[in-house]
Amino acid sequence: MIIKRAVAVFATVSILAISATETLAGASGPPPDDRLTIMSWQAPSTLIPYLSAGAKDVEAASLVLEPLARIAPDGQLVAWLAEEIPTHANGGQSADLTTLTWRLRDGLTWSDGSAVTAQDVAFTWRYCTTEGLGCAQAAKFDGIADIETPDARTVIIRFAAPRPNPYEAFVGAQSPILQRAQFAPCLPPQGTDCTTANFAPIGTGPFMVAEFRPNDVIRLVANPRYRTPTQPGFAEVVLKGGGDAESAARAVFRTGEADYATNLQLAPDMLSRMAGGGTGVIETAFGPLVEYITLNLTDPDPVHGPARATPAHPHPVLSDARVRRALSLALDRAALVEIGYGAAGRVTCNIVVAPEHFASTANDACKTQDIEAARALLAEAGWHDSDADGIRDKDGRALTLSFQTSTNRVRQDFQAIIKHWWAQIGVGTELRNINASVFFGSDPASPDTFQKFHADVQMFASMFDGTDPEAFLRNWRCDRIPAPENGWQGSNIPRLCDTGYDALTDRLEHAATPQERARLVRALNDRLVTDHVLLPLVARGRVSGRAQGLAGVEINPWDSEFWNIAQWHRRAE
Repeated sequence: MIIKRAVAVFATVSILAISATETLAGASGPPPDDRLTIMSWQAPSTLIPYLSAGAKDVEAASLVLEPLARIAPDGQLVAWLAEEIPTHANGGQSADLTTLTWRLRDGLTWSDGSAVTAQDVAFTWRYCTTEGLGCAQAAKFDGIADIETPDARTVIIRFAAPRPNPYEAFVGAQSPILQRAQFAPCLPPQGTDCTTANFAPIGTGPFMVAEFRPNDVIRLVANPRYRTPTQPGFAEVVLKGGGDAESAARAVFRTGEADYATNLQLAPDMLSRMAGGGTGVIETAFGPLVEYITLNLTDPDPVHGPARATPAHPHPVLSDARVRRALSLALDRAALVEIGYGAAGRVTCNIVVAPEHFASTANDACKTQDIEAARALLAEAGWHDSDADGIRDKDGRALTLSFQTSTNRVRQDFQAIIKHWWAQIGVGTELRNINASVFFGSDPASPDTFQKFHADVQMFASMFDGTDPEAFLRNWRCDRIPAPENGWQGSNIPRLCDTGYDALTDRLEHAATPQERARLVRALNDRLVTDHVLLPLVARGRVSGRAQGLAGVEINPWDSEFWNIAQWHRRAE
């Protein structure tokens, strides 16, 4: 059963006395100095990270929902809703590594005034692990056997086996706490419509939702019950979606319409020109963010009906590892960095690029484009240009692939040049770009989400919370494949099912020493990239823009970009 979720693109949810027709600059709102305007051109479609793998939704949700702990820009764990990070030294982690005990801060309240309790934490685990929900962050809760709540402030996580790295569940923006009272009706046996809950969750964060127009705009107001009375620094936040990265950058660097713009995925020369006027500052931080191509191991042909792009139908071309490797060899990654990112990008052949001690060298050959070797591999696989039209064929099938990504100038530039390189080896490419709010959206009815993958090839970027990629690497387990049964919320986008890979993730779960963990991380990374299921392209810096007068921003490559937004404020002139 699939739990009902709110996905209506044109729905508007208002929970405060703010008119849905009020303009963003309307006189009835707070004075302009009290308003923080953020351009998030990849517009959010939900505020529940458990219902979306899209970074745009996770980031927006972090304004409202919070975890027990966050990861600071230096990679260190910081207690958030918890009093402290549980460790061996303070008695929070058992000697046998099977339990982790969190203690909530005293006096925590939800924005509706009710108390935050340990039962809310335990409920969040049950919510994400409910069969049929299709929780997008399920990997965060792997290995948990039970959660006990002996009192209102104590949360005891019991693992099925020793857990050397226990800081995944309830840590970082992907795994926040939900209010049990609000979300319990969303689960069986009620399974009620959760439009309000999914679009306007009650949270503990510095802001609460006033109005949400999915794929358009979110208006938030300061949470009067936020635990630090002197924060946040703004009375209202307007998070505006839509448009593109160029228009978002222009709003900060040229027109002054916005205070902050996220994900400025722009060509380096354009970004430099825009920021040259002195009204804004480029913020960049390198972490685990990687732009990569995913190859579909299943057949997306509509002839298969509801079973298209599922393991029931292996891909007729890309199931051959020689073809996948040929596609990788044809790429000039250094040229992609130069074209798309400049100093904000680095060539990579890995899906795990940070922290540095996890980086592998097993796939370093991908750094050098080799057109001739790619052609030879395709010939070896039986693909030849029998009719001299420039496109290889085999058994009456032309070697033409559909290639989709989100609408963005850099990504469309990448698509065009990759199409050119693949044409040089006899591969035809049909390009398609999809509005980012739809592509990274959570609507199970949409045919155009990246999780449904109704194409042969697609390109996007991924990263993980924190400095340990264990949960991230579990995304490619057999049980994480998107399917109708889980509402297409699985994280295993290429539909890889490799029992050897799954076994390595189990070993990583129990690896205790840093050396063993690093070795297993590299082995898992190598299994993905040397088998060319994923084709890493660029290790990207997180790039955003802020107005000169906006202070308190600490761009964070490991957690939400808005992790410390309660501390953002207007600099006194």
